[in-house]
Order: sequence, then C-alpha cells, then structure tokens
Amino acid sequence: MIDTLDRSGLLGRGGAAFPVGVKWRSVACRPGGPAVVLANGAEGEPLSWKDRVLMAARPHLVLDGAFLAAASVGADQIVLYVGEQHGAARAAMAAALRQRPATQRRVVRVVASPARYVAGEESAAVHFVDRGAALPTTVPPRPFDRGVCGRPTLVQNVESLAHAALIVRFGDAWFQSAGRAGAAGTLLVTVAGAVPSTGVLEVEGGTTVGEVIEACGGTRAGHRAVLLGGYFGSWLDADDAWPLPLDTGALAVHGASLGCGIVAPIAGNACGACETAKIMRYLAGESASQCGPCFFGLRALAGACDRLTEGRGQPDDLDRFHRWAHEVRGRGACRHPDGAVSMLQSALRVFEREFWRHATGRECRAAA
Repeated sequence: MIDTLDRSGLLGRGGAAFPVGVKWRSVACRPGGPAVVLANGAEGEPLSWKDRVLMAARPHLVLDGAFLAAASVGADQIVLYVGEQHGAARAAMAAALRQRPATQRRVVRVVASPARYVAGEESAAVHFVDRGAALPTTVPPRPFDRGVCGRPTLVQNVESLAHAALIVRFGDAWFQSAGRAGAAGTLLVTVAGAVPSTGVLEVEGGTTVGEVIEACGGTRAGHRAVLLGGYFGSWLDADDAWPLPLDTGALAVHGASLGCGIVAPIAGNACGACETAKIMRYLAGESASQCGPCFFGLRALAGACDRLTEGRGQPDDLDRFHRWAHEVRGRGACRHPDGAVSMLQSALRVFEREFWRHATGRECRAAA
C-alpha cells in the first residue's frame, strides 16, 4: 500500500503538502510500536470547511483510509480527532463507526479537539490527546518518533486518508490520471470571500485559481486580490493569481502554496490593509502563549496594523512591520508566528498602496 501511495504522488491535504507515502513509511519503520493513527479533522482554520464537509458526507471513506493506514504502519489504535465545533461531522463519524464491526470499533476513539487555530498542529494534537491541552511542543521528537502515549504516531489529515482509501481501491495510475498537466489527483477546495456562491468544490489538480472562482460565480473584473491557502497563506494580486494552477510545485515557483485548500478573493473596492489587520488580530489572539516572539511579537504587529487602519498610523510603521516580521520568524515552537508574518509580508507587497494611504493619513480605499 505504501509503495502504491508513493507512485500515486498523493501529497498531504492538511497544509504542509508532504508526500503521504513517505509519511506512512516513516512511521512503519520506527521501533517502539505498535503505532497509533491520528486522523486529523480539527480544521481550526476559519476559512476552511472542506474537512467537516467530507466527514459529514463521506465518513466511511475517512474510516477506510484510517484503517488502511493502521494496517500499513502497524497501528493498533486509531484516534479520530474532530473539531468540537463541527457537530455534524462528529455525529456522522460516530454514526459510521457504530456501523463498523466490533473488532474495528474497539480500536477507535473519537476525541473532540478544541476550537483553537493551533489545535490542528500535529504536536498540539498529540499533546491534547495525551494531556488535554492543545499546545504545540518543541520538536524533535516528532510524532512519528514519539507521539500518542510515547508511541510512533501517524498524524494524517482526513482528506489525505480519504484519497488514500480510493488510491488503494483503484490504483495509483487512476489517481494520476485525474489531474492536469502533471498534477496528481483531485483535491477539495474551500472557496470563501467575495464570490456569489461560497462552498467546497472537488477539482482536478492543476485547475486554475480563476476557474475555481468562476465556478462560484466570480469574475476577474470584480476582484482586487486573492488570499490563497488561508490565514497561513499568501495574498496574490488577482491578475497574477487568476492563471495559476492549483499544484504544489507550480505555486511554489510563485512563492505561494495552496495550504489547506483555500481560495478567498476580496472585492475590488475592499481595502487589503483592513482585511489583513483583521486576520492579524485573530492570529495574535490564537497564539498558544508559550513563546515570547509569538505572544508579544504577533500582538505588537496586530496592534500596529490596527493603529494604521484606524487612522493612527505613521509612515515609519511600514518599516517597523518589515523589521518586526523578520525578528519573529523562526523563533516559535510551531509555525504559528511564521505563518502569520508570511501572510503579512505578502499583504505588504500586494497592498502596498493601501498600507501607504493609511500610513500617510489618506482616505481608506474601501471608503474612497
């Protein structure tokens, strides 16, 4: 099964886009077993709905993937880690589990993850399952070395598990054939923001950003920019984003990533600086408060964004943003500060005019 996943080219759908076959093999080859499989459906990203929709609509497909993963890596325990706020998803997963044979039910437990942004980070998920606190921990060791109960643990996003189940059933060539221009398979995409019809789409890998937005009733003419990948993603000017294929390699060339599968355009008359300030305020509040650069650094950046967009900013605030972002990056126990400052830095590039208007006391774009 792991060889088949390797050949399929399936990448993780939780945000990191790590090769699934490689991840399974890293757990299967570790001493200290039997292993544990943690099916990650926390989905704490505010703009993402795909995982909860998948679990509510196709719970058995997720379970199939989890049991196949357990067989592959030598696990005798499966943890279904589902966001406490996703009631329909948790109910569907629990109902599907009750329909399974008793031999399968005995090795599975459902854990409701807290409604926190960092709760889906893999070390935070392990820490919550073991100790009841969704706090990221310093790595190494990583979960594949020592995870739940100190055992090798495969933490895998639920969409990744669902794709794995289909690949095992239909083959790696089938999955490869579903994508475009070298991009393997299909993917679930949450379309949020300024479109007539928001929702979750399943699209071929390699489908362009513009095609996804147009499928939800949007047009290039009505949009200023697109947030790709969610709150840990990056802002792209609409002209640049529209032709980009939803493919990890192609996006990386442009300094972007699909993250957990989010495409969120903003309207042409919206202020990108104001939208960014809202996101920074949220991310600062979601810090696990374990690391000074994250707790204090993100609060300082969010506060500066608020002052700027509320008409209390100064021109040197823009230099301060760049300096503080550099000082925060790479100094946290997890990727939370890195993701936040990456999004902010992309905003400073794409919305340079908006930030400058606010810094110099001019009228906000949204009010102009």
